[in-house]
Amino acid sequence: MNAIFKALNDATRREILELLKTKERSAGEIADHFNISKPSISHHLDILKQADLITSEKKGQFVIYSINTTIMEDVLQWILTFKK
Repeated sequence: MNAIFKALNDATRREILELLKTKERSAGEIADHFNISKPSISHHLDILKQADLITSEKKGQFVIYSINTTIMEDVLQWILTFKK
């Protein structure tokens, strides 16, 4: 759970998740939405992958990223355990 909250603690990573909510995208497509370097985007993607918030799949010469809805549901269920 700590890796998930660490990943969600960054605005860029939250924005990447927002992008992936609509459709899966390549790293280049994700990078096109930001004014930061491609290595920085790659670092953010690695952190999201380590937290299991996104998955990746090699398609030809591209790596395609998508949101891992299962882990998001698990986090939401955990948060809901705190309601009265």
